[in-house]
Formats: sequence, C-alpha cells, structure tokens
Amino acid sequence: MARYTDSVCKLCRNEGEKLFLKGSRCFTTKCAIERRRYGSGQHGQDRKKQSEFAVQLREKQKLRRTFGMLEGQFSSYFEKAARQKKVPTGLRLLQLLESRLDNIVYRAGLAPSRAQARQLILHGHINVDGKKVTVGSYQLKLGQVVSVRDNSKKLIKAIVEANPTATCPPWMSRDMDALSASISSLPVREDLDQSIKEALIVEHYSR
Repeated sequence: MARYTDSVCKLCRNEGEKLFLKGSRCFTTKCAIERRRYGSGQHGQDRKKQSEFAVQLREKQKLRRTFGMLEGQFSSYFEKAARQKKVPTGLRLLQLLESRLDNIVYRAGLAPSRAQARQLILHGHINVDGKKVTVGSYQLKLGQVVSVRDNSKKLIKAIVEANPTATCPPWMSRDMDALSASISSLPVREDLDQSIKEALIVEHYSR
C-alpha cells in the first residue's frame, strides 16, 4: 500500500502550524515549526495572497495530513460522510476520522503519535474486543473496547512512561492501569478541534 515516506516535519512547515506528527518531539524546541515557521523549499518564505480555492485546499490538506492519509482514502471518507444526511457532512467526516483505531490508540495516550499507533497496530500489539486487529483504519463502534495484548503490555507501558500522556477526550473512556479505551459516545462539534474549519473542506469537494 502506498504511504508517505518523506519528512513529516516538512508537512507541518508547509501548513504553517503544528500537526503533532512526531509525538513528544513536537513539544520540544527541536520541533521544525519552532525553528522555521515557514514553508520548506526554495520559495518557502514567499508570502502570497491565497485564493479561495487555495484556502479550501490547505484546510483539506491539513486535516488529511493530520490523520496520515493519502488523497484517495480521505476522499472515500468524505463520500461516506456525505451519504449520511442526518448529520452535517463536515461533522460526520470528523466523527469517522476520530473513530479510526489508530486515532483511538493515540487519543488514549497509548502512543505519542498516530504514526506510531499505526505501527503498534500493524505489529499486532492491539486488540479490539479481545481479538487482534492489525489494520489502523479499522472503524470502531460505540462500546467496542481497545486493549493491549498481554504480551505487549510491558512495551506499551514503557512508551507511555517515556512520552507525555494525552488528555482523554470527553467522548472516550480509558483505563490506564488496564491499558484499554473505548468510545463512550460520538463526539459533538464542541468536543473536537476548534481550529479545524470543516466547512471549507465541504466547499472544496462541492466545487
């Protein structure tokens, strides 16, 4: 499967803000944004007025890169969100992204970044309802329990101790002693990142 292999710090610089793609490094002075708050490359410091399309595109790219997805996969999530008429498309898109297994492992504080969460899942360290799942994009449902396999608990505890523990969002429940977490309710807009302007993403795909 295709995946992004270039520097992730470059992505943060291109978006002009932290996307928290490298875990604990993002909280130190080594963070690329702290040192060079402008785009990468020869023309990274050029200041140009952005068109309406460019603003919409940047917002879409920021969200896609935050969750570590390629364009085709992100578009599939948007199409799925657009088919559900009872919930606004933008909110439903965010709910689908937040319900991914790799995101839940990250939000629960079991991994310092979504990329490392995907690696832990791929290597078979994570269970869902007691069964091993190795697909980071696995879509969790309400009440499903994410836990660490017994023979992996020593490894995960070491990771948790070595990195700042994320604050558990209000729509999730977790037990750090048991190294488990679950979705207790679908997140409402007030519970999600207020810096995300999902309306711009909906406008971008509606062009």
